[in-house]
Amino acid sequence: MEEWFRLSEEEVLRRLEAGQNGLNSEEILRRRKIYGPNMLKRAERKSAFEVFLDQFKDLLVIILIIAAVISMISGDVESTGVIFAVLLLNAILGTVQHQKAEKSLDSLMALSAPIAKVIRDGKKQEVLSAEIVPGDILLLEAGDMVAADGRLLENHSLLVNESSLTGESVPVEKRTGRLRGEKVPLAEQTNMVFSGSLVASGRARAVVSGTGMNTEIGRIAALMNDTGEKKTPLEVSLDQFGSRLAAAILIICAGVFGLSLYRRMPILDSLMFAVALAVAAIPEALSSIVTIVQAMGTQKMVRENAIIKDLKAVESLGCVSVICSDKTGTLTQNRMTVQQVYANNRLYVPELLNTEISVHKYLLYDAVLNNDSVYGEGKLLGDPTEAALIQMAERTGLQEEEVKSWYPRIGEIPFDSRRKLMSTLHRIEGKRILFTKGAVDVLLPRITEIWTWDGVRPITESDLRAMTEQNLDFSRQGLRVLTFVCREMGEQEELTEKSEDGYIFLGMAAMMDPPRPETRNAVLSARRAGIRPVMITGDHKVTAAAIAEKIGILDRNGTAVSGPELDDMTEEELDRRLENISVYARVSPEHKIRIVRAWQKKGCIVAMTGDGVNDAPALKQADIGVAMGKMGTEVSKDASAMILMDDNFATIIKAVANGRNVYRNIRNAIKFLLSGNMAGILCVVYTSFLALPTPFVPVHLLFINLLTDSLPAIAIGMEQAEADLLAHPPRNPKEGILTKRFVIQILLQGTFIAFCTMAAYHTGLVTGSEQAASTMAFSTLTLARLFHGFNCRSSHSILKIGLRSNLWTIMAFEAGAVLLAAVLFVPGLHAFFYVADLTARQFLTIFIFAVLPTLGIQSFKTIRESLH
Repeated sequence: MEEWFRLSEEEVLRRLEAGQNGLNSEEILRRRKIYGPNMLKRAERKSAFEVFLDQFKDLLVIILIIAAVISMISGDVESTGVIFAVLLLNAILGTVQHQKAEKSLDSLMALSAPIAKVIRDGKKQEVLSAEIVPGDILLLEAGDMVAADGRLLENHSLLVNESSLTGESVPVEKRTGRLRGEKVPLAEQTNMVFSGSLVASGRARAVVSGTGMNTEIGRIAALMNDTGEKKTPLEVSLDQFGSRLAAAILIICAGVFGLSLYRRMPILDSLMFAVALAVAAIPEALSSIVTIVQAMGTQKMVRENAIIKDLKAVESLGCVSVICSDKTGTLTQNRMTVQQVYANNRLYVPELLNTEISVHKYLLYDAVLNNDSVYGEGKLLGDPTEAALIQMAERTGLQEEEVKSWYPRIGEIPFDSRRKLMSTLHRIEGKRILFTKGAVDVLLPRITEIWTWDGVRPITESDLRAMTEQNLDFSRQGLRVLTFVCREMGEQEELTEKSEDGYIFLGMAAMMDPPRPETRNAVLSARRAGIRPVMITGDHKVTAAAIAEKIGILDRNGTAVSGPELDDMTEEELDRRLENISVYARVSPEHKIRIVRAWQKKGCIVAMTGDGVNDAPALKQADIGVAMGKMGTEVSKDASAMILMDDNFATIIKAVANGRNVYRNIRNAIKFLLSGNMAGILCVVYTSFLALPTPFVPVHLLFINLLTDSLPAIAIGMEQAEADLLAHPPRNPKEGILTKRFVIQILLQGTFIAFCTMAAYHTGLVTGSEQAASTMAFSTLTLARLFHGFNCRSSHSILKIGLRSNLWTIMAFEAGAVLLAAVLFVPGLHAFFYVADLTARQFLTIFIFAVLPTLGIQSFKTIRESLH
């Protein structure tokens, strides 16, 4: 991109082949054909149909489709219909989730002003912003949204709010003339205006240097297009789990099929046996249950002022190990506030200034009268720095409207960057008093007297040294300093720039955008939870470091670096220094993405907070993008996975705790499903090896997996968080679900349930028919898995966590028992589910064998807890 800020106004016009009178109609049409409309391009997106088809690419789904086809060939219409209905429902759910729109670019487009004022054919015109072309002459006034990037040609006290692009909280004062320097950050390109920024005050004329995707906003849009979708740690774990489970199922099914053929079973019967095994092994409702548990987690977070846009983000929060936070509006209050005042050679907080003391009174008059901020629509309008001075005076009891009505302005010299001063003339107590405020280094040489407790006296070298040292101390704290002076003017003296000399020193005010009161505790909570907070801001390095120290992000072991310093680092150097850098200042959107990627390269799950357009690409790149609900732009909200409705950093920590609990509950639900399915697999394999009749038909296993298993799994997902959830570091995102300990638990519990099921099955073979044995096996497995739901609520025993602490598990058990009773006792369902009538003794046998695994597992947990 051309560095227009380095060129003079004449060179810019010459290169753009433009003039002060604008382009003519013919040239505009020609350029429109070359450059296209002043709009942002969209990234290519998959159609809903393509997304729908993607849902069937999962290996477990393919196995189920094959099983359904085999069932259809064999004439088992019921099983075929149920399997296809489940697959269709899951595909629809997945499609709806994916099609939650990526609206970020739409919002970026909405930032462009619909109407812009330009000069064309030597006349002022209003045109649609989409019709602007490079070389157009833009006219800018207070309140205008800048329609395209441009180089200033004329400037009349222009102040532009670029916070959404740069992160800089204070409006930027613009000026003409070329800029020099090896590297000039966007925030310091003061002779440029950028598309999407807002004119705070003043007016200017600029020549358009870039439109559409060739603007700074366009560059951000391109970065967002290049930032792909990321899989959450849970999705990665489930993918690994699915592929391993599918491989195991295929091997076992092939073995059982081969064994059946070896035993001279008909091919179709052998296939149906393998189908039964596949249906028993695959947790059909797993994806739906994971979605439901995540949705319930989002509902809880809404009550805690966090809106989750992407369900998958709930679980990712649980393993966040780095939070990259924007400063302005996220860690701070996004409003300038006077922190300290230096007067009478002493420091004061604003509340301690006393209007009964002359020097204090005149300093406050200077702050209010020499000020263009005013109240309108119930709020202060104007430059944030001047608004802070009005609020400082209000803290002492002075009201802006009253003071200005007492001493109206009778003359002024407006602020400009060359002088770094602003002066206004007023009549006070019969005297013409000139109030001036401005930069310390500009005013100190012009001060001849100082106002103290004892009145006005000549300034001394000691006074000047004290002022200089105090200014340096303020600067080290990251505070912005303004000096206040005044002088009496003669009745006939004309007000000119030469009048700004021979001043009486009144004092200095140091201000900053202060941290939110709750931020420090939130940062400490993050550190206790093993989460590393990092500040990334467009503000000055000194200011950012001072804020970071106050809130605990920057400690003695941490460092702060600026954007240009980051540019000079190689990837290897950044990787080496990354863990020591706590603050990044004066950064661009590319820097933010680079920082996020550097942490991700180290295997960290990164959350990125932000509120501006400039944050959007990094919000999208991060594992969890967190936007501010109150202060955030629509672009940042649309690019994020989570929105904080209270803009409170502390809410992120609550969300992390909720995310950890959601993952734990999902893992427990998976343990419940897999241990139950393992029992079914072992039963089928056992009967296959012994050449016994099939204990289950496919519809039995579908009934268990989809109905009686789903309700307890969802109830497990609603388990409350345990007290020590944030006392541990984040889990390793590379650690899959199927850890060695997890697999052993599934195998042991599944084997226990399978043993009891087969005991009931053999009892049925001895005391009844093959159909009765199958009915007893089906009933025992169903009821045993319903009881097993209580085991999977926690690693602790029911005696420790309490049976009634999660009433949903009790209701799920009751609902499952009712469904099983309907199958066993409603005659019309017997034929559909292939069940036989049973005796009272057989029902008692089913209950005893079904409850035994839970009694055994709970006894083991209770003994283990008593030993610890």
